[in-house]
Amino acid sequence: MAKLPLMTAREVSKILEKIGFKFIRQKGSHMFFDHSDGRTTVIPNHPGEKIDRGLLNKIIKHDLQMTREEFANLFAWSRE
Repeated sequence: MAKLPLMTAREVSKILEKIGFKFIRQKGSHMFFDHSDGRTTVIPNHPGEKIDRGLLNKIIKHDLQMTREEFANLFAWSRE
């Protein structure tokens, strides 16, 4: 299994919006997203920094309820 790509908060938020998540609010450096089916997630937004792979893996598995491969396909598609 390949490593997850290092991604910025902006890249992750674009993917979240593509799969139906809505930006709810921002408190400090944390962006809150909600999905109509009840899933929620929080993305740290630190300009110029990438999201750690461990945190990104947690977001994908637990918050988005996706596999790493599904997410990687969305990431590749969003960069085209």
